[in-house]
Amino acid sequence: MATIPAEATEPAGTREGILRGMLVEFDTPGQLIAAANRVREAGYKRFDAHSPFPIHGIDEAVGIRMTILPWIVMAGGMFGLLNGLFLQWYTNAVDAESLSLIPTFLQGYNYLVSGKPYFSLPANIPVIFELTILLSAIAAVIGMLVLNNLPLFYNPVFNVARFRKVTDDKFFLVVDARDSKFDARATDELLSGLGGTAVEPILEYPSPSALPRPFLTLGVIVTLVALIPPALIWKAWVSKSSKPRIHIIQDMDNQAKFKDQRASVLFADGRSMRPPVPGTVARGDLQHDDHFFRGIVGEAWSTTFPLHKLPVDDALLDRGQQRFGVYCAPCHGLTGDGQGLVNQRAIELGGAWVPPANLHEAQYRERALGHLFNTISNGIRSMPQYGDAIPPADRWAIVAYVRALQRSQFATIDDVPAAERAQMPSAARPAEATEE
Repeated sequence: MATIPAEATEPAGTREGILRGMLVEFDTPGQLIAAANRVREAGYKRFDAHSPFPIHGIDEAVGIRMTILPWIVMAGGMFGLLNGLFLQWYTNAVDAESLSLIPTFLQGYNYLVSGKPYFSLPANIPVIFELTILLSAIAAVIGMLVLNNLPLFYNPVFNVARFRKVTDDKFFLVVDARDSKFDARATDELLSGLGGTAVEPILEYPSPSALPRPFLTLGVIVTLVALIPPALIWKAWVSKSSKPRIHIIQDMDNQAKFKDQRASVLFADGRSMRPPVPGTVARGDLQHDDHFFRGIVGEAWSTTFPLHKLPVDDALLDRGQQRFGVYCAPCHGLTGDGQGLVNQRAIELGGAWVPPANLHEAQYRERALGHLFNTISNGIRSMPQYGDAIPPADRWAIVAYVRALQRSQFATIDDVPAAERAQMPSAARPAEATEE
């Protein structure tokens, strides 16, 4: 029989310890299971078994019912699914103009993306899936804590010294005093007849409700210290200063360097950007071949193509035709007669306009190849330079195609291969050929 102190049955205002339950100790798991069955059959519902290791069959003996945690997890998952579906529909498929009564930052915005529908279920499945999993996990954790009354940092059973053996080799059955069937005398008699080695009451000794003065002092100090960082952050947020803010983690954000277009007292000209040193050439850009890069041989314009760099063949002419159509045809026209779309539009608009050159005129047909190459590279009069946009090889390809265009308009019988001249009808032969 347990010794129940008299103060446990006295009014709460006069007792020193409050009876919270009763505990019985056993030596074997079988004794614990048998005792749990008898207590459950006696009509008790608020009791628990404690063991240093899991015991098969203890759940049925204690009468543990199926938990509602799976339903809580399901509810959390369904909320995540419906919430994800609703948010995606609301944010991208609802016309903001139809929600004038809702603040702007809470309105959706039906943004059209590449002609796709505003709302499409397959596109929304990834977000729905992620929110379902996330809220299911959160519901599982929170539900487990609530159903187990956790976190619980203290239990009156800790006041019983022998209960410490529960982590070693002893087994305990605890009946909660909050059970509707609990009675100190009757419960003591029941537990004493279970064959346990000891029965003890579980008493709780209330501590004073007021915190000790040192704890209050420490709490005030900690609170004041904790307010310092937010106060400093608020001060930095609302204040203005000509100096940079405190930047603890630099990450190379603030470096001693010269920025573009900034003044500098280090150099005599007062500029931080330094011009290239005269005569220097970037690595890989040395253009020592004047024939290929400038169209010059010796001190005169080249009259030949730089065959040592690129052959004049069908591939070069095809490339020249393509580049001519991109850069030259808008002004000079596809045939080189100067009647491109830019020229036609300028004439329609009226005003001062210098028409592009007709490349079939004699002065352009007689110009050296190197001169044409230089004109493309550096421009001439109102024609801009294209040297920075067209590589040298493509410029030579354009020159070759220009020569082909010019040749096409002023061909002679000598331009036709001898084997094919006899097959030409006399009406199709050039004037020079008929005069011969």
